[in-house]
Amino acid sequence: MLRRNLLILLALSIGQLSSLLLFGIELITAIKILAVLVGLNALAIYAVNKPRTRVKSDAVSLTRQAASGESSLEAGKTLQIACATLPFLRQGLNRLTAQKIAEIIKQISDVAAVAITDREHVLSFIGAGCEMHRPGDKILTEATKKCISTGTTQIISSQRELNCPRADHCDCPLDGAVIVPLKCRSEVVGALKLYENKAGGPPEYTVRLAEGLGQLLNMQIELAELDRQTQLTTKAELDALRAQINPHFLFNTLNTIIMFSRVEPAKAREMLIKLSDFFRLALKKPGHFHTFADELAFVQSYLYLEEHRFKDRLKITYDISPEVKDLPFPELTLQPLVENAIRHGLSPKVGSGHLRISARVKENLLEVEVADDGVGMDEKTKAEALISGQGSGFGVGLSNVYERLKRLYGQELTFVIDSAPKAGTRIKISFPWNKARIGGMISEITGPNSR
Repeated sequence: MLRRNLLILLALSIGQLSSLLLFGIELITAIKILAVLVGLNALAIYAVNKPRTRVKSDAVSLTRQAASGESSLEAGKTLQIACATLPFLRQGLNRLTAQKIAEIIKQISDVAAVAITDREHVLSFIGAGCEMHRPGDKILTEATKKCISTGTTQIISSQRELNCPRADHCDCPLDGAVIVPLKCRSEVVGALKLYENKAGGPPEYTVRLAEGLGQLLNMQIELAELDRQTQLTTKAELDALRAQINPHFLFNTLNTIIMFSRVEPAKAREMLIKLSDFFRLALKKPGHFHTFADELAFVQSYLYLEEHRFKDRLKITYDISPEVKDLPFPELTLQPLVENAIRHGLSPKVGSGHLRISARVKENLLEVEVADDGVGMDEKTKAEALISGQGSGFGVGLSNVYERLKRLYGQELTFVIDSAPKAGTRIKISFPWNKARIGGMISEITGPNSR
């Protein structure tokens, strides 16, 4: 019996894997989806073949057959939904993709309504229910808030348990729900909700369907995040290379060297050597990390050239703790912050300017600060500085630096911009120097050559 059941499980799994591959899903992704479906297949087989007692009524037989049918149907629906939603979730979880996914789940399943949220807002709501829950609105039901705060599935059997503050103001037909947390790297990023309009709450197969879909969506969200990280890293490297041979920077530097070649040939020669060092460091093979000393050397090569262009208008102060220099540090992090201070803070300023770079270690946190007494930023500029496409620090931009660090260090990253018009700008970042998320996994960073 066991051998026969295993063969049935194998045949079902092979068939489902073939279906996934026919939909154009990558093999590794298909295998991960299949891992969820195998559990549903096993449940269906167990429902058919579980041990029988000597006394067996027709009711027991019918119950077992119903359970078998539900489990098989559940596995089939999960497979359909997995194939249909994958192209959307690989684009990330947002209002557009959530709407498409909710429509697919509602169409394939037989639930009364489907909703998807992020941590704070409703992203989509499809089906029966109160029309006051619109995409973009704040999450209202306490049950959903509890699911997100605890990271646990909530099975709701009545409107009272949903605990919606608008329940007294609308005729809501929904009587129960399964609310499953959506997670990325073990952090809750939202919730999936399958609603029922029948008294007594959701049946068991709806609970299992919701939990299976939750696992699949979690996996797809993580894959989307890994895709985003890869794209972001590639874009950062390409933008960095373009920025490091920025024609304006190169043109200004060469003009300064030409000027010195007429009056101080030795100084011009020294600047050419520094320019060569700058490009050597800029065009070296990129990676995730090098030492803080390497990053500082890159910054100093850049600032040496800028000092000669600004002449006596630029004063630079370094406050670097000795223990910082050998620590691993994300490449192309400090230099964009420094360039942003020069280009947007000090260059437009009338008169001289002061740039201060500091770094220190507090327990396991590396704290880095770049401050200038330049023209500063108004509230609108400061608010847009970390939005993708708005920053402009040496081609990489503050937003790109922020996004890369956030992907590496998650909630342990601190990134603060303190600025006001005519009051200068101070950017302070801190993160655990000894660990980072690389390829979706938390990795211990033990040396400068970590990749």
